[in-house]
Amino acid sequence: MKSRILVLIIISLVEFTLFASDTISSGFSAPLKWRVGVDVSAGWVPGTCAFIRGDNPSMSQINSTVAGDARVDFSFNPQSRQGVLYKGLYQGIGIGANSFFHSNTLGTPISVYAFQGTPFAKVGNNVWLGYEWQFGAAFGWKAYCEQSTDNAAPVSTYATAHMGIAAKLHYSLSERWEINAGVILKHYSNGNTSFPNRGVNSLGAVVGIAYNLNTVEKSEQYSNNSLIEEADKGKWMFDIMAFGAWRKRVLVIDNSPTILPGKFGVLGMQFSTLRKLNRYVDVGPAIDIMWDESADLAPNWVEGSYGENILFRRPIFGNQISVGASAHAELTMPIFTLNVGLGYDFIKPNGERRFYQSLTLKTFITHSVYLNVGYRLARFQDPQNLMLGIGVRL
Repeated sequence: MKSRILVLIIISLVEFTLFASDTISSGFSAPLKWRVGVDVSAGWVPGTCAFIRGDNPSMSQINSTVAGDARVDFSFNPQSRQGVLYKGLYQGIGIGANSFFHSNTLGTPISVYAFQGTPFAKVGNNVWLGYEWQFGAAFGWKAYCEQSTDNAAPVSTYATAHMGIAAKLHYSLSERWEINAGVILKHYSNGNTSFPNRGVNSLGAVVGIAYNLNTVEKSEQYSNNSLIEEADKGKWMFDIMAFGAWRKRVLVIDNSPTILPGKFGVLGMQFSTLRKLNRYVDVGPAIDIMWDESADLAPNWVEGSYGENILFRRPIFGNQISVGASAHAELTMPIFTLNVGLGYDFIKPNGERRFYQSLTLKTFITHSVYLNVGYRLARFQDPQNLMLGIGVRL
């Protein structure tokens, strides 16, 4: 189990480190602006399950968290193509320690993540408001796992995904120093690769300080209207993406929820037609085809088999395939693209949910090839599977 989780983590980190290969050569042809910093956050942990609300070995509620992060990031040179089109954009890697004040019951996970942020409103020359997302992994959870669906713990794996979104107000104290403060939402989950998987969430405040290791002469900064006009022109694009993952499954057997032993494979393809609206946003429809090894098992249960010895007749292959149509919107930036999708399966296996959602991160390692890490849900609450794959943009 741990080895499989580590594969997910390695894929996520490799996505970030590979960006320098040749994503957009003009972005790395000029010197980059590097920065180091520290963030400190404190937040509230909502009681999303009985374990967090106090039904745990320590018999105490888990409702608060603090974290400290060390970070390094870079911005594109103002003379580069990306520096002109995405002013103020930054991206980097962070490492942080998270305490929930219950290390014996929940652990003290260490997060390693990629992040990217950019301004969306400026207040004067030295103050700006921006957003930032984070995606990576958190190691060191207390992998408590009770083989019951009643008192399900938040996580059942040593490592989980780390996801975060923040809104920050930045203030430049000088050419070298900058401070920031804002709000941050974090989510930790193992992506339904193990059960239980209630996840852990936090909402809180974050403050930080950063130091610019090198500076860029103001005289170098310029604008290029023709370049901006060209980048904002609409056009059609086509994405073909293949993905796979593994998942756990809970089925109702004899009117009782049962955690099935072992893991089940998932394979899929996504065919997208996207319309570029401008340099920041793409939208369009997609066709999703997915095979789930755990689908259509309930009708094939062998009566009288339970627990670790539960048996199923092999389902017909076609009965484990779903075909759906989905609508997507993408936030596009250099290197990374965030994709949100809403879909409906018009062909589905017996017992599966038709309405599904997806959230994916595309990391472009060339102009047209990207790595994909994503997650698929049903009805905004029922976990389905990860989407770990590779795609090509035509």
